[in-house]
Amino acid sequence: MPELPDVTVYLEALEARIVGQRLERVLIRSPFLLRTAEPPIESAQGRRVNEVRRIGKRLAIGLEGDLWLVFHLMIAGRLHWFDRGTTPSKRAALARLEFDNGVLTLTEAGSKRRASLHLIRGEEALRQHDPGGIEVLPSTFEQFAARLRSENHTLKRALTDPRLFSGIGNAYSDEILHAARLSPVMLTSRIDDAEIARLYAAVREQLQLWTERLRQLAGGGFPEGVTAFRKDMAVHGRFRQPCPVCGTPVQRIRYAENETNYCARCQTGGRLLADRSLSRLLKDDWPRDIDALDRQG
Repeated sequence: MPELPDVTVYLEALEARIVGQRLERVLIRSPFLLRTAEPPIESAQGRRVNEVRRIGKRLAIGLEGDLWLVFHLMIAGRLHWFDRGTTPSKRAALARLEFDNGVLTLTEAGSKRRASLHLIRGEEALRQHDPGGIEVLPSTFEQFAARLRSENHTLKRALTDPRLFSGIGNAYSDEILHAARLSPVMLTSRIDDAEIARLYAAVREQLQLWTERLRQLAGGGFPEGVTAFRKDMAVHGRFRQPCPVCGTPVQRIRYAENETNYCARCQTGGRLLADRSLSRLLKDDWPRDIDALDRQG
């Protein structure tokens, strides 16, 4: 799922291309994408774009008449831009927005249709699409600490809860926790002030670092190849590859459609976290720490 760094670079690319441009036509090619019927989607046509906003992991395009097109890309949704005079990709698009100067398309990999588009009117309706998480970069340490301790969750769950923190998902939470040298399963009720300070610094550092890296990768063009897996990541998507800090093989916990990646030496004092399905299968043979895993070969 595109997270704050990815969505920020999308936003900047859209601002440079469509603000001030007229939306000439909207074509919706999937009955599952558009989640609103009023106002009708045709009412967006012919209006100029006033601004583009990020709302957590969502992108909102503001049109004349206080209308907003709100995109939630979910896991596999991606945006693509084609300048006027160029031929849009033949890749099947769920939506096609034709502007004075080019075409914006939305595609979604796989067969599950989770990406969504809402057309709404007014700031109050727009606020209803905000889950309420605080923006970490402008927040103070005190605001961050208070929000972190407001509910008792694991650190991984707290960071990825959009009601608590805005724009952080599965991928960058792994990178943040590795940089902070904290276990993903530590409970927020047990974290001390020094650990919160490390976490606060790591959140800000990693989000800024990856936003700048993605800007450079886009090089002024429209961002393509948006993915949750980057070769320069420390742990996310790097199961069994060496931790860049200590060289220990990165470990993984799988659950549902997500996974948590971590370094046992850097983050959990060498302890292996139980993968529910695998540890249940192995029972007494499940290694308790990274040294035991090494001995097993």
